[in-house]
Amino acid sequence: MSTQEERERLELLQGTLDLLILRRLIFGPQHGQGIARAIQEVSQNELLVEHGALYPALQRLEDRGWVAAEWGTSSNNRKARFYTLTKAGRKQLVKETTKWRRLATAIGRVLGPEAEEG
Repeated sequence: MSTQEERERLELLQGTLDLLILRRLIFGPQHGQGIARAIQEVSQNELLVEHGALYPALQRLEDRGWVAAEWGTSSNNRKARFYTLTKAGRKQLVKETTKWRRLATAIGRVLGPEAEEG
């Protein structure tokens, strides 16, 4: 990836990372690096989750009771913490998803329709 592309990579809005982590965990337990990789792949390389943001977010979610963590072994035979969505986390995911969809719709209204290229 070029330096220009890295500079143009989308920045995550505050609170968005928590939502994205919760969403990835709906598919089952995952270790931190797997979560970051899945977010990057699903976003078609638009979103890159740095370790400096990922692990504090996972700790915050665990402190709030939205995820649970336990030690296990990754696919490359390394010790890793695996995170699981809790019942409270599922409820929070629904709440946050609804809120973000409303926000995106409102912003779309303000921005208006896309200008046609001519």
